[in-house]
Amino acid sequence: MENVPPPAEELATLDRELRQLEARRAQLLARRAWLLAALRPVAPAAPPPAGFGRSFAAPAAAETSPPGVQNLLLTLGGLLLAIAAIAFTLVSWGEMGIGGRSAVLGAVTVAALGTPVVLLRRGLFATAESVAVLGLVLTVLDAYALHRVGLPDTDGLGYSALASAALAALWSSYGVALPRLRTPLPAAVVAAQLPLPLWALTADAAAPPIEWALLLTAALDVAVVLWTRPAAVKVVAWTAAATTGGGALLTGVLRSLTADDAATAAGPAVLLTVAAAVALSAAWRTSAAWVSAVAGLAVVAGVGGVIRAAVPGGWAVLGYLLCAVVLVGAVRTPLPRRLLPGLAGAAAAVHAGALLAVLPLTALALAGPATTLTDIWSGGSGLPDLDATTTSLLPAPLTLLTVAAVLAAVARYRDDTPDQVPDEADQDTPVPPAAADPGTPPGAAAWLPRAPWSPAAVRRAHRDRIRAAARCGAVAATWAAAVTVPVVFGFGHSAAVAWQLVLTLGILALATAVRLRDVSITALVCGLGGSVSVALLSLATRPATFVVLGVLVGALALAALRTKGPVQALLACTSTVHAAVLAGAGAAALDLPAHHAALVLLAVPTLTAVLGAVLRRHPAALPVEITGAAAGLVALPLAAGDAPTLALVLALCGVLAAGTAVREERRPVAGHLAAVCFVAATWVRLAASDVTSPEAYTLPVTAAALTLGVLRRRKDPQASSWTAYGPGLAATLVPSLVAAWGDEHWLRPLLLGLAALAVTLAGARLKLQALLVLGGAVLALDALHELAPYVAQVVGALPRWLPPALVGLLLLGVGATYEQRLRDARRLRESLGRMR
Repeated sequence: MENVPPPAEELATLDRELRQLEARRAQLLARRAWLLAALRPVAPAAPPPAGFGRSFAAPAAAETSPPGVQNLLLTLGGLLLAIAAIAFTLVSWGEMGIGGRSAVLGAVTVAALGTPVVLLRRGLFATAESVAVLGLVLTVLDAYALHRVGLPDTDGLGYSALASAALAALWSSYGVALPRLRTPLPAAVVAAQLPLPLWALTADAAAPPIEWALLLTAALDVAVVLWTRPAAVKVVAWTAAATTGGGALLTGVLRSLTADDAATAAGPAVLLTVAAAVALSAAWRTSAAWVSAVAGLAVVAGVGGVIRAAVPGGWAVLGYLLCAVVLVGAVRTPLPRRLLPGLAGAAAAVHAGALLAVLPLTALALAGPATTLTDIWSGGSGLPDLDATTTSLLPAPLTLLTVAAVLAAVARYRDDTPDQVPDEADQDTPVPPAAADPGTPPGAAAWLPRAPWSPAAVRRAHRDRIRAAARCGAVAATWAAAVTVPVVFGFGHSAAVAWQLVLTLGILALATAVRLRDVSITALVCGLGGSVSVALLSLATRPATFVVLGVLVGALALAALRTKGPVQALLACTSTVHAAVLAGAGAAALDLPAHHAALVLLAVPTLTAVLGAVLRRHPAALPVEITGAAAGLVALPLAAGDAPTLALVLALCGVLAAGTAVREERRPVAGHLAAVCFVAATWVRLAASDVTSPEAYTLPVTAAALTLGVLRRRKDPQASSWTAYGPGLAATLVPSLVAAWGDEHWLRPLLLGLAALAVTLAGARLKLQALLVLGGAVLALDALHELAPYVAQVVGALPRWLPPALVGLLLLGVGATYEQRLRDARRLRESLGRMR
């Protein structure tokens, strides 16, 4: 392990490196400015001629450069000449004799191919390139014309193969003879892709199969890549090799997958092996990782195809996987290091494919018991019924175990060989005097230490991440293999439950015992998933349900005691969930109705509340209490069918919340929850007793709210009366007022009026705004309700002209005393504003 410097030292190192980079950047920018000034000197601007004013704008900048215009013109000229030659060959050919035809087309072709020699000597490279392209097109037309006139009876595919080979040879020779031309050699590479595939498509008995023709063409392309220098030729050859080689590989893989026996699969295997050899040789010389990966996949596909054809259907995946395991062993062989990443990637891809192939069986083994939820305690097996034998299912756990073994080997592998070429960034680099840290003591060596983010450190960190991922994958694959055992071997229900329970306990023990955090988290996730699966599996019989749930509750609680942090909270919450399920199973075993089972389920939040009070501020206390409260919420819909029991459940929830609210850290939430539960319990109980009077529902709320308001005012005398008493008073006065307006009897309006009068007097005595306004408003509206019938009678007995006259007199009186009324309203507003 390397010594990581302290943060302060690392920050100083970073600052020194940044200053060094800035100094070097300034030097490079200054040099660049000098070079630009030397290469493009700016001529002094001539003074504008006399008579020219500012109204004339400067000339616009040129939108095209002379070389661009030249290339465009040459390209268009060459294209037009090529079109003319094609039209001449196809249309006007029959109007001339054989001698004239040969003379014209040959002369034009020779002239087109010879003209670039003269043009290159005079330095007209672009023109020479255009004329050379025209000459190449003319050679194609010559070949076409020769077939139409001289060899009309020749097979078209065979002649095309010979013609393309001849053209490839001619163009390559032409390109070698005139190396300054950039088009002939890439065009020759393109033409060389046709001879072998076209020959394979003919009916000739000596022609090779199409896949071999493509493979040989790809091998030639690889040779071109390795033995030529022009970059354009390499790019075209790489593209052609990928195309033809990909076609050969695809054909070989398809024939390998459709082979009926090992003998038939041997042919594609040889093809794929040769293709792998070609790709490996290319990767050896070019250091292309993806090419070595293709080589590895080709070998696995070929050899694995032979194994697939020789073994039963279910064992094919394991056959391919074993080939990939052998490929992984190539990492330990003395191969060049540049080949290893691609081979390792190919092996990793095959391993990932094998895991995907066996994933459905693993998922079925885990989630299959969920199908028993519709038939609990029926005595069935609880396992999915698969129409397959043990022989056909056995490769799945073997595949998982093989992957786990390979991952374990990767996790333990240590690459102690040094890098072939030391990285310059890993070496200690002297700091130039101009970029040295001003705080460096005089005489001290201004050498920068090796940075923790150097390439070597990055590579080591990358290898550490790979090993950590391999450890996690090994644990998960081993556990998945063990999970599939009951399904593969057809265990009975008792044996399957015992196996899954022991497996779950073992993986939980590993999660709590191992010190590696990544392995611990992986084992924890597997253990939690296994606990859910075995709990569902145990629901097939009653004894298994209680045994499994009881063991899981205890095991998860014990595991929580042995861990810390978020893992401890997660284990404790999972134990609480299983405890709630166990309580529900107990109620079901006693044949209790749903509303009585709700009371049994309340034991879980009771225990979690007590546990939270014991743990106090422990990090796991709050998650456990929330999980227990969630179990209490489940009790509410269970008790909804019986109103008295629902009221009791709500009251008990209120008691639990009130007990939790005693703790200061839980008071803000638990206090409000307790009030809501108590109020809801009261209302449900009243509704169950057929009580319809709103005061029965609102008075308890008012009493509680006013009590809290009094306590609030004692603690904070400056609190507003609307905040302290407004909600409580409105909770009863407003619903009662609404009920009084629709009540034909006299008792409710009388009691409401007396209550409103008492509130108003109390507000006036204590100078509380909320009491005075609410009480006065309710008292006035209640009195108006009582006087409404008499007012209606009086209005009906009066003449119709009297109400308008009375309104007019009122308006006159108000207008005459307007200012006095304003002063009275202002005094009333000020007096109310002084109240709390």
